Amino acid sequence: MSEQKSAGELPACPVETTLTLIGDKWKVLTAQLRDMEKNGLVSRKIYAEVPPRVEYSLTELGKSLKPILDALWNWGEEYKASLNCSEG
Repeated sequence: MSEQKSAGELPACPVETTLTLIGDKWKVLTAQLRDMEKNGLVSRKIYAEVPPRVEYSLTELGKSLKPILDALWNWGEEYKASLNCSEG
């Protein structure tokens, strides 16, 4: 079992903190976005520019994840706060 991290060792983003503690490592962002597009969570707009530019937007289905992401954010914030209290 791994050793508990201090608040200073955790990512700044509370969602990333939560996923670091409960999930696998982050995939490459581009691959994640493509998977999300296949699952209908984001849509992609490609601009005919050099260098190419791609813009991703949440679909209505993707927007429905907001309460879940908010819960992950809140849990991560509370977890980090509890570490700060125990370190003091």
